[in-house]
Amino acid sequence: MELRVTESTENELSIEIAGEDHTFMNVLKGALLEHDDVSAATYDVNPEQSGGQTEPILTIKTEGGADPLEALEEAAVTVREKATSFRDAFEAAA
Repeated sequence: MELRVTESTENELSIEIAGEDHTFMNVLKGALLEHDDVSAATYDVNPEQSGGQTEPILTIKTEGGADPLEALEEAAVTVREKATSFRDAFEAAA
């Protein structure tokens, strides 16, 4: 997975996440929206309306002085924990 920051300010981060699709992006966006200090999280994968963009771009907006990069890190940890929990439950049920 390749990451490239396309825009970064104190309260907003846009990052291109190469090689991912709606499945991963929706899970990551959902985890971000669970964060209290994230006011918005969205992604765009529409190349025809984005000047030829082919990789998804995730945009995170925070409030209350929260760092959007830290919010992204926390969301990634949440996704990993949920995936591990699901795998463990699945293996126990099999």
